[in-house]
Amino acid sequence: MRSTSLTLAKIALVVSFLCGCVSLGADPNERLVDIRTVDPRILLDIRYATADNFTHRVLYPTARCLLRENVARRLAWVESDLALQGLGLKVFDCYRPRSIQYKLWEIVHDDRYVADPKKGSRHNRGAAVDLTLVDLRAASGPRELEMPTGFDDFTEAAHRDYRGASTEALMHRRILQDAMERRGFTGLSTEWWHFDAKGWERYPLLDIPFDAIR
Repeated sequence: MRSTSLTLAKIALVVSFLCGCVSLGADPNERLVDIRTVDPRILLDIRYATADNFTHRVLYPTARCLLRENVARRLAWVESDLALQGLGLKVFDCYRPRSIQYKLWEIVHDDRYVADPKKGSRHNRGAAVDLTLVDLRAASGPRELEMPTGFDDFTEAAHRDYRGASTEALMHRRILQDAMERRGFTGLSTEWWHFDAKGWERYPLLDIPFDAIR
């Protein structure tokens, strides 16, 4: 009887791990990894590597999505979950050097939308991601789905509880939120695109340049 109970307990643990229910414990020394090496299916649209962002300046020297290894693995789980619905992820921002945080703060001095660099952002820890949904079934290739606003919209329409958007946009926002929460991410109340990984506070703030991360 004892042997059977132990076997069942092990099976339950494996099932919980596979469904993302077990916390993977944030290691403060966990390395940053490129999401493309973890899951190349995830699309990139790194806005701060272009001038197509609210600063109208190129802030990153390269378009890379770097995340703590644990966080990247969880994001890959989300991609696999969404693929079952013919959907996928498109990422706008991941790790952000703290020095860049100061530049954003100079332009938007409002911690509802830009974290005070003195305290640091979850992006500066490699534990936050900005992203949206794409439809993988479109004949012309992955098509970005309608959301209540575009990326980095600093209005109430971007808030997670905003109800004034179209039915389709609200449905897509809910699909994204549910998929992320299922794998241990928490959404920011003022930005539908922003999600923090569970255990983010255990990671230290970083200011490592992109070209120094292999």
